[in-house]
Amino acid sequence: MAIEVVHTCPLGHTCEEVKDNKIHRCAWYTALGGTNPQTGELIKEEWNCSLAWMPIMLVETAKTNLGQTAAIESFRNETVNQAVQTNEILATAVNFAINKDKPVKELPAYDNRII
Repeated sequence: MAIEVVHTCPLGHTCEEVKDNKIHRCAWYTALGGTNPQTGELIKEEWNCSLAWMPIMLVETAKTNLGQTAAIESFRNETVNQAVQTNEILATAVNFAINKDKPVKELPAYDNRII
C-alpha cells in the first residue's frame, strides 16, 4: 500500500487560491525554469514556494562559484608569471645601467613557470 505524500506550508499559508473571482497568490510563490543542477533534467516553468527552491538555487550557486574560483586562480597564476618576468627585465635594465662599461651578460631565459 503506497502512502500519499501531502506537502503543506510550514507557515500555514496556501500558495495560491481563487477567492472572489481573483487569484490570491503568495509573494514567495514563484516560477522557475531551466536545468535542475542536481539531475540535469529540464525544468519547464515550474511553480513552487521560493523556500522550496532554495536548495536547488544553493547547489547552482556553488557550481557557479567553483567555475569562478578556477578562473580567478588561473588569472592569479598568469599575473604572478608576468610579475616575475617584469622584475627580471627591470633587474637586467638596472644592472645594465650600473655596469655600462662592462660587457653585458646573457639575458635571462623566460619560461612559463608559476610560483
